[in-house]
Amino acid sequence: MPDTPTNIRLGLLETAEFKASPNKNERPNPFDIRLIIVHGISLPPDQFGAGWIDDFFLNQLDPKQHPYFQEICTLKVSSHLLIRRDGSVTQYVPFQERAWHAGVSQYAGEDNCNDFSIGIELEGADHIPYTEKQYQALSCCCQTLIQHYPELSTETIVGHCDVSPSRKTDPGESFDWQKFRTLLTGR
Repeated sequence: MPDTPTNIRLGLLETAEFKASPNKNERPNPFDIRLIIVHGISLPPDQFGAGWIDDFFLNQLDPKQHPYFQEICTLKVSSHLLIRRDGSVTQYVPFQERAWHAGVSQYAGEDNCNDFSIGIELEGADHIPYTEKQYQALSCCCQTLIQHYPELSTETIVGHCDVSPSRKTDPGESFDWQKFRTLLTGR
């Protein structure tokens, strides 16, 4: 991922590898994009670097590969973006479409955040520090999204824990919001 914002073309981040997830559908309004939700994910839990997240978002997770996969292999989940530990970015759903990332959620009194948000997964865990490359890539992705979608701003970026507090804790206490916001705003 470059250190400066890149372009979005046809709903895709030009610098991201695209792997089309079937876990998506139409937004009620494809132009209503006003929230970015930061998530954390690792498969299996607390393990990084394998292709299991891709398999999960593409409905190809093999339940025989790990006992945890038996619990989740039938879930239909996706995200717009995944930022791996090395800072590389994969996109699964075009931004104008609804990815299935937030689940039961609420923001500013409005339910169903998937309708109006972009989901960005960080390969990580609540209690394991995220990498410098991930912070750089996340800030770059968010800058690009803010430039492209006028209802987004530095103030409309939240954690999954903020929109689903009774169910979710990610990106967790290991995510340094101050560091991220400093990178994002330059102050």
